[in-house]
Amino acid sequence: MPAAHATKPAPAHNLKGAGEVFSFSTMYNVPKGYEDQKPYTIALVKLDEGPMVTAQLTDVDPVDVAIGLRVEMVTRKLREDGDEGQIIYGYKFRPVLDDVHRP
Repeated sequence: MPAAHATKPAPAHNLKGAGEVFSFSTMYNVPKGYEDQKPYTIALVKLDEGPMVTAQLTDVDPVDVAIGLRVEMVTRKLREDGDEGQIIYGYKFRPVLDDVHRP
């Protein structure tokens, strides 16, 4: 009997990109190519819809990160790649801005 995933694609899910920090670690010894970002914090974020994702936190001092911190997904520069310095973008999470500071 063939596996169900081989015959039927999984349904798409829309995720809002908001959630809270479930766990985190601040990196002081960083991999090559990330030296200009240290220290930085990696978090396991539990999205409001249920799934958990791992991502770098941005726009927050590592001492201000805590379990339960509300965060939202943003697009940010991850690194520069190769001799030509191609910029690689991806998702990170930042603390939720309160409505007073939103444009």
